[in-house]
Amino acid sequence: MLQNMRFLVALAREKHFGRAAAACNVSQPTLSAGIHRLEADLGAAIIARGNRYLGLTSAGEIALEHAHRLLAEAEALRTDLSEHGKGLVGRLRVGAVPTALPLVAPIAAPFYRKYPQVTVTVLSLTSQEIVRGIEQFELDVGVTYLDNEPLPRVRTKPVHVEEYAFLTPVGARHAARRSITWAQAADEPLCLLTPDMQNRRIIDGIFRSVGANPKPMVETNSIFNLVSHANSGLWSSIVPRQLLSFFGIPEGTRALELIEPTARRTLGLIMSAQEPPPPLARHFFDLPAIEGLADKIKPAIKA
Repeated sequence: MLQNMRFLVALAREKHFGRAAAACNVSQPTLSAGIHRLEADLGAAIIARGNRYLGLTSAGEIALEHAHRLLAEAEALRTDLSEHGKGLVGRLRVGAVPTALPLVAPIAAPFYRKYPQVTVTVLSLTSQEIVRGIEQFELDVGVTYLDNEPLPRVRTKPVHVEEYAFLTPVGARHAARRSITWAQAADEPLCLLTPDMQNRRIIDGIFRSVGANPKPMVETNSIFNLVSHANSGLWSSIVPRQLLSFFGIPEGTRALELIEPTARRTLGLIMSAQEPPPPLARHFFDLPAIEGLADKIKPAIKA
C-alpha cells in the first residue's frame, strides 16, 4: 500500500498522470493501476474521474493527508533503523526564505561534519511554501520568520534577529549619512522583494506604521538582485543586515542604518510537531552549533 500512497502523493502534487508517473519512475498504466488498487483497498473513490486529472474527491483529500503522514513515518523508521546499524544516513530537505539563506550554511556545515553520510538539499522558498512543505512532509526543516505570521503545528527554535539596512549608491542624495528614517527611505527609488515574500510584507508593515506608502520601481524574488540593483547606481534597496554581514557591502554602495523605528524580526528553524519527531529533522534541529550562531553574525554598517 505504501507504493500506491506514493503514487497518490505524486499525482496530487503533479496534477497530471503522466508527470506523476515520471516522478515515480514508473509507466502511466502502472501508476493508474496503483491508484485503482488503493481505492479498492480503502473502499472509496479518491480521484475525480474524467479524461484527465480533475482533482481529488473529499475522500481523496483525507487519504492524501494520511498518505503524507504514513510515508513520513515509514521514512523515519528506515532512518532510525539505518542509524542504529551504521549511523545517520539519508537526505535532509531544508526550505529557507530567501533572506535566511545565508544562515543555512553555518548550520549545515557542523551538521555535515557530524553526519557525513547525510545529503543536505536546500531550497529557496516562500514562507507559505515552507509551512506547506512541513505539513505535507516534503520538507524536514524550515528556516523562516517566527514572529510575524502564524506558524501552526510546528516546533520552533530562534536562530537570529534580523535587522535592516538601506543600501544605496555612493552618489545618491543620502549616501553621506550614517542613518535614514523609514519615512525618508520611502521617497527614494526602491528595489524591493516581491509581495509574495514575507520580508516584503514585513517591510510594507513598517512603512505603514510610519504613514509611508512607497512605490518600488523594481521588484524581485532574489535577495541578490536587491544588491545588484543598488550597485547599478539607479535604485536603493532595503536588505537584511545579515546579508551584508556574510557577503560584504558591494563596491559603489553605502549601507545606512534604518531608524524611526529600529525594526527587528526573529528568524529560526521550524519542524513538524509530530511525535516522535523525524530523525533527520531532530538531529539538525538540536545541533549545538545553532545556539551561538547569532553571536557570529556581526553588523555590516560602515561608519
